[in-house]
Formats: sequence, structure tokens, C-alpha cells
Amino acid sequence: MRRPTSLGLDGIASSSSYITDEIRSIWSSLEKDHPFLLSNLQFKTSSKAKIVKDFKSNYESTHSFVDHNDPTLSNYNLRINSNGPLSLGVDTVKQYSGYLDVQDEDKHFFYWFFESRNDPKNDPIVLWLNGGPGCSSLTGLFFELGSSSIDAKLQPVSNPFSWNNNASVIFLDQPVNVGYSYSSNSVSSTIAASKDVLAFLKLFFNKFPQYSHLDFHIAGESYAGHYIPIFASDILDQQLAPNSNLNFNLKSVLIGNGLTDPLTQYKYYEPMACGEGGEPSVLTPDECDQMLQSEPRCLSLIESCYNSQSVWSCVPASIYCNNQAFSAYQRTGKNVYDMRKDCEGNLCYKDLKNIDNYLNQDFVKNAVGADVDYYESCNMDINRNFLFNGDWMKPYHNAVTKLLNQNLPVLIYAGDKDFICNWLGNNAWSNDLPYKHHTQYSAKSLQKFITNDGEEAGEFKNYKNFTFLRLFNGGHMVPYDQPNSSLDMFNRWISGDYSFGDY
Repeated sequence: MRRPTSLGLDGIASSSSYITDEIRSIWSSLEKDHPFLLSNLQFKTSSKAKIVKDFKSNYESTHSFVDHNDPTLSNYNLRINSNGPLSLGVDTVKQYSGYLDVQDEDKHFFYWFFESRNDPKNDPIVLWLNGGPGCSSLTGLFFELGSSSIDAKLQPVSNPFSWNNNASVIFLDQPVNVGYSYSSNSVSSTIAASKDVLAFLKLFFNKFPQYSHLDFHIAGESYAGHYIPIFASDILDQQLAPNSNLNFNLKSVLIGNGLTDPLTQYKYYEPMACGEGGEPSVLTPDECDQMLQSEPRCLSLIESCYNSQSVWSCVPASIYCNNQAFSAYQRTGKNVYDMRKDCEGNLCYKDLKNIDNYLNQDFVKNAVGADVDYYESCNMDINRNFLFNGDWMKPYHNAVTKLLNQNLPVLIYAGDKDFICNWLGNNAWSNDLPYKHHTQYSAKSLQKFITNDGEEAGEFKNYKNFTFLRLFNGGHMVPYDQPNSSLDMFNRWISGDYSFGDY
């Protein structure tokens, strides 16, 4: 979207006939309280100059390029590095890294693939996506569920609870300009991002047909609660089409501590902050009251966004609601991703700097074939692009309805110490979701989740292919806090145990 001539109230009024008085009031408040914000506001920021190498000369001698016959992929190319990643010692399994190039749009998406440690010829394939929007999936690799963590000496430390114990895992840096990915252009919506992810998957399974018959799952967390429903929906449209030639089989999706249905989830920030989610209140009674008083206006704005899906409705909803939901909590100094901890360091976790430092070493970039001069775990320009394109508050839970109505298994899991995408809100939207088995699912009660070693690690509810799981003592990044129980959850789900049958 091009930047409007004016973002003042007059410009808004002339741009759309369906702007409500309430939305006009929000824009007026912003214009009064933050005049410089509005005068300088851009709906799409330019990318940072990260490219330092010509990709063809970097790849010709050590990498292969994927040939394909699909005319819909004529602008796409997949580069594959099969030697360098193994030299880093992150894992001993077969690995591939490289880029998906969208040649006519100058977009280049970085990926890193790890085969299963168990039985790669038969174990399923999983695509992992971090959120943000604008955060690298290599955070998931090195901080949560991947083959190794990175210690203070910037050395890989093998992770015995890696999700590639029984599955092959692809970590994809998307949208462009996230992590090692780069472009002179930008992506600012979930819908636009989906097209590129689908092209990547087609080309990946084209190059590696030995994996194409295996079950394929998409997993992710946080803003992936937006991504995954849309990505999976677009895949199913092709998978279920008559005479489909899609070369992989989507089996299920897993969304961890996701933002999927803001209209429902934003009702649960006050209860979570004020002692009703299992942790003591971190706010004063007055602050809790203020959150409750602002809630009706917030929900009204989100509802306007749901109805119009217009940038003029969705941006004010995001700005107003996020300010009301998070400002008091952030003033406490607590970690928004784990209510038990203080916020320290990058994204409230000091150890995340180890990952950035490791991935910015020249020998690491050379080994994985990175085309850029620096790695950035989260790109806030991308975050703002999605926010000011109105993507944040859109009703992507409607795509989950579509997935379930087409019988695709869906797991919603949530660590119960997370504030920012808390378990109360995720349980609530799962209960409220309209789909063909809504009545039967919502009537179910939570029951104990017992791991295969006998630990009571959470509680869940399930009906047929839809499951919600609350994991005890996990924050926003559950595999980081609870590696054993999250791996148990993952292994049972990908094996087809959607009801987590008791041991």
C-alpha cells in the first residue's frame, strides 16, 4: 500500500465512508498526543541494506539449483547447500541450507533443514515458523526445539530434546528481511507471505522427492497463530483441488502460544495480569480496574476491524488495544513472555544474544551460505509494516474453522506462564470457535495431560481432530522452559495421538 497523502483526520474521513465515530476519535487522539508519529507514519518501510555477496557466484561451486516444470513457479528458484552446515557441529544428521529466490521480486528466503535423528526415510517432515511478526525461525532452532543451543562461548551444545529426534525439521526465515533472508522489497501481510511459503514447499519437495510421500506438518508459535491458519488453508485448497498435483501431504498443524483470534484473546489480558491465570497478580487493583475500563472500547475497535478488515479500522485497534493491554504490565519490568521472570536483555532473555553473536560470525555465515552481512533475530521494520498494514487484528481464526471443517487436525498448545499470548485467551478462542463440531468440543472438560514418564505436565481437551493443551510451567517458548513435556506432546501428536491417550 502506498503512503497516503495525509494521515490526519481529514484524510481519513475522505478515504473511507465506513470509518466510525469511535475510530475517528482514536485517530484524533493520536493526532493530538503524537503529532510527530502521524506526520512521519509510513505504512511500509524500506528494507535495510544487508546484501554483501552476489548469490550466483557464492553458490555455483558448492550448491545445486532446483529445476522444475511447474509454470506457477517460473519466478522461483531453490538454492541448496549440502556440505557447509554439517561442518558447524550443530547436529550429525544430514542437513541442507540455502535460499528460495523469487527472482523477479528480488526476494530471498533462508532455510535450514535437519533430517530426523531416528528414521528419516519414514519419519514426518515439519516446517517450523517463529512469529514476531519479523522474527527469525533460527530462534526456534537454537533457543527452543532445535538440534543445539548456543552457550556463552558461542559453541553449539547438543539438545537431547530436539524435535528432530523423531521428525525432520525445516526452519524457514520468513517473511523477507527476517534473519538471514533479504530483499529490496518487503512483505507486510500474512496473505502475501503465504504465496512464497507455498512456493518454497513445492520446490523443496521437488528437489527431495524421497520426503514427499511422508506426513508433513506445520508448527510455530506467537504470530505464527496468524501465519499457520492461512498457510495451511492455501495448501489445502491445492491439496483438495480436482486433479491436484501437489507434491506433499499436509497432515496437521500445531500452534503454540499463538495470536489467532484477537477479539476473544484480548479479553484475557486483564485476568492473566491480575491473578486469574495461575500466577499472582502483577498489577495493582487500580491498574486492573483501568484495564477493565478500557476493554469495551478495545473490543469495539477490534470488531470494527473484523467487519471491515480495512487498514483505517485495524491500525487504530492495534495501537489502542496494545497500549491498554501491555503498558501497565511492561512498567513492572516483568518478562511479557514469562510472568515468573524479570525482563533482561534482548526480547527479555539474556541468552538470546549468544545466538545473534554466533550467527554473525563469518565462518558460520559462510558454512550455511548466508548472502547477508549480518543476522538479525527480529526486524522491527517488518513488525511495523505488518502493524500499519492492519494485519495484527484480523480474524485469522476463520481459517482454523476452514481447516477443521476439512478434517485437518489442529493442536493449540500454550505454556501457562506466558502473558503476551496467554493460555486463558487461547483456551477461550478454541472453545468459541465456530466449526462443525463446536458443540461437542466446547462441552468437553479439561483433563490431565500425563507424559509417557508419568509426569502430570498439563491439561487438555479434545474432540476428534481439535485439541487444546495447557502446559504447566511453560512460558511463551514452551520447548525452552519444558523441553521434556513439549517433546512428549510433539511426538504423540505427529504419531496421530490427537487425544493424548493416557499411559
